[in-house]
Amino acid sequence: MSTTIRDVAEEADVSVATVSRVLNGSDSVRAETKERVLKAAQALDYLPNETARNLRTQKTRTVGVLLPNMHGEFFAQITRGLDQRAKEDGHHVLVSNSHTDETEAESVIRSLLGRVEGLIILWPRLDIGFLEDLVPDSLPIVLLSTSAGASHFQTLSFENRAGAYAAVEHLAEHGHERVAILTGDPVNYDAQMRLAGYREAVQDLGLDDDSSLEIEGDFTQESGRSAVEKLLSLTPSPTALFASNDSMALGVLRGVHEAGLQVPEDLALVGFDDIPTARFATPSLTTVRTPTLELGRRAMDALLDASASNQPTHRTLDTQLVRRESCGCSSDE
Repeated sequence: MSTTIRDVAEEADVSVATVSRVLNGSDSVRAETKERVLKAAQALDYLPNETARNLRTQKTRTVGVLLPNMHGEFFAQITRGLDQRAKEDGHHVLVSNSHTDETEAESVIRSLLGRVEGLIILWPRLDIGFLEDLVPDSLPIVLLSTSAGASHFQTLSFENRAGAYAAVEHLAEHGHERVAILTGDPVNYDAQMRLAGYREAVQDLGLDDDSSLEIEGDFTQESGRSAVEKLLSLTPSPTALFASNDSMALGVLRGVHEAGLQVPEDLALVGFDDIPTARFATPSLTTVRTPTLELGRRAMDALLDASASNQPTHRTLDTQLVRRESCGCSSDE
């Protein structure tokens, strides 16, 4: 495993912050401490000490982007927004896939240090401590879909909780009292916030508060399809379902059809994200629209702001309920 800044700190018997200051050329560290840190970095063959210095002396006009999945429509829209905004400012974008695996993400980031002027990382998992140890303080970073309270980096996310609340509230307006949810990965920030919004709406609206109505998925179509059997086995069966993303909702549509039932007659359905195929489903999918293209553009804006101010900011983008046929409405569009 590659050497980290924490390893250097332990070798030199100083804090991670002190190592970072030394490698970034700060004058606030005593000469003997600085010498000890540099010797430790050299002994451990710690590479970012060179790349951190390079970041101060050259402008590559390149931004590094890490996404957990580069093949879905959701991520394609984010990448498009990033690239559009980067080109407007004369920057290039290097995109890589991290699979939300910490070791792989660390390897990718190390390969980018010294080659990029900043990093934009979609990191929905809650464990981000390794980033603070790995990246030089001088390198601007924007984290997407991450809790604002979890980091001193720039962060940008959707109003997941409010969007989920609106979805459940709309189903209640159709007269549904037994509304189930198909959740995402429990360590995923977006999934946690959407579940929190669902639970808040169930409590506020006096809907059936039954833990069996919370069915775990993994944001894939197959998990939506396989969830249908469990939904139909509940007694009494839910009359409506909020799926925490559109991919799972589309899987539910297929599973319901295979079971010889219909949406919305037998199960009203609302998704989340409004991916491009949602409107072309049969029936068309009611969903919560997330401005994914705008997220990409705003992330680039936030990175440029971070380059200028180096002060953390925490921004959220509003979501919007889009009514279509799967909940029993006529389409808004």
